[in-house]
Amino acid sequence: MNKKCKIGFIGCGKMASAIIKGTISSGFIAKENIKGSEVNCDIAEAAQKRLGIEVLTDNKCLVIDSDVIFIATKPNYAGEVLNEIKDELTPEKLVVSIAAGISTSKIEDIIGRNRVIRVMPNTPALVLEGMSGICKGSYAADEDADFVMEMLSSIGKCIEVSEEQMDIVTAISGSGPAFFYKVIEDMACAGEKLGLEYEKSLMLATQTAIGSAKMVMNRGELSVQTLIDNVATKGGCTFVGVSAMSEGNSEKLFYDVIEKTAKKANELGK
Repeated sequence: MNKKCKIGFIGCGKMASAIIKGTISSGFIAKENIKGSEVNCDIAEAAQKRLGIEVLTDNKCLVIDSDVIFIATKPNYAGEVLNEIKDELTPEKLVVSIAAGISTSKIEDIIGRNRVIRVMPNTPALVLEGMSGICKGSYAADEDADFVMEMLSSIGKCIEVSEEQMDIVTAISGSGPAFFYKVIEDMACAGEKLGLEYEKSLMLATQTAIGSAKMVMNRGELSVQTLIDNVATKGGCTFVGVSAMSEGNSEKLFYDVIEKTAKKANELGK
């Protein structure tokens, strides 16, 4: 695969739209080399206007005209779509699934000995800050994984994991943006209740989240705990706040959040 290949997205929902827009914005793939498909004419027309790409209403035609096919439907429709397009798949085509919970083996059971890469992306791809995890199917080559990783790295960061770890990736980064939005919103609301205007409080929480994340990314040999300790001096106001989080068992709270989300992701594939 190369940057001149044709990429087709079956399904142009929120996640697919984030990848499409982010990939075009990054310059990784030319707009004219990306197409989508939506079986509903009205939805296809709306997606075409929104994304600025050609959106077909025939999944089979999209597959025939594509080198890489993204399965970007809801998980409960993935099997139906795969059965529909399996006869159009040739050994030269690469199937990339972003359907949560659907294993590569289940995809291969339907489409046979074809090359499959499973991906769990997230919506910050829209602002080129996505985080994706990928794993290879039984017949995918290292070159296939390299291409998908390069593509997804153009809209953020990407790691390769084992199939067994994909539900955890789904919980941490796939669903994670909503969890961080919730934390930011809760902090902003707390500031508002204490007397600060909501928008100012939201700006403080948001920029602090961005800065803190960048500090973690650039921490070098330092542990995250060291970063915490550097701010939370004993006896200081930050120390009191961190202690309140510990007393509220925030570690267990987030473990439960990730564990329950990963379990749900696993259930989607059954």
